[in-house]
Amino acid sequence: MTSSGPRRDTRGIVDAAELLTRVRFRRHQPAPELRPYLEHYWFIDWDLSEPYASHVVPHPSVNVVFQRYGDGGGDMGEGGASFAEVAGIGLELFTKKLTGVGRVCGVQFRPGGFRPFAPAWPVSEWTGRRVPLDEVFADAGAASVEAVLTPAPEHARVAALDAFLLAHGPAPDAQAAQAMALVDQVRTDRAIRRVSELARLAGLSSRSLQRLFANHVGVGPKWVILRYRIHEALERAEATEAGSSPDWAALAAELGYSDQAHLVRDFTATVGVPPTAYSRQVSDP
Repeated sequence: MTSSGPRRDTRGIVDAAELLTRVRFRRHQPAPELRPYLEHYWFIDWDLSEPYASHVVPHPSVNVVFQRYGDGGGDMGEGGASFAEVAGIGLELFTKKLTGVGRVCGVQFRPGGFRPFAPAWPVSEWTGRRVPLDEVFADAGAASVEAVLTPAPEHARVAALDAFLLAHGPAPDAQAAQAMALVDQVRTDRAIRRVSELARLAGLSSRSLQRLFANHVGVGPKWVILRYRIHEALERAEATEAGSSPDWAALAAELGYSDQAHLVRDFTATVGVPPTAYSRQVSDP
């Protein structure tokens, strides 16, 4: 399955409206032969007069992230130098403090789409970890990083990302295609609420499904189902008009929770505040 273009939603970004007033955030489509494996490229640039902390509830996706903090001489990231990482799926809320001037060029893989580029390891090897790019791609030296981060024109940065990824794959992998299709089903079909239901749709035993997800997604299917529920709840909370609040009980039922308390528990554990408090926070000017 290929997408028609980069996603336009801000699911997973905590208080997205506030973030977008602080940074320039864009998404770009990769080369056609990469689109079956990638969600999009994402670019962020900032020039801040005071520090700002961004928060993201991670997607079940691996990211490759090229980063530069400061004008080559700041106090973040190896003395302001450029560097790159493979960021495995984050299991907790990801917080990043941004200061001064910076640039990030990221690659968000589709859930299941990273393994064809690094077939020597199960994707679970990277879960909860951020490792230097050259630990995964041995030839990814400083020149590769600078080729992505240095160009001013964004189309040149896109071209550099295309060239880097095409030099490293993708290797044919039928199981990766199956994993990507199954995660797409979870993301788009709210009727899938249990691992057993997904296993039945896949024609796999629950154990085989767990193994497929560990090897090609990086987390289990139950985690994926729960994470997309929280993304939906975040989006609903942020879409609420000032002075009102979502019907959390109705939303809990819609998302497959047995009751509102279970939604509140998962939301609070992931985001750090209860959904009612978060809704008030983002709706207040």
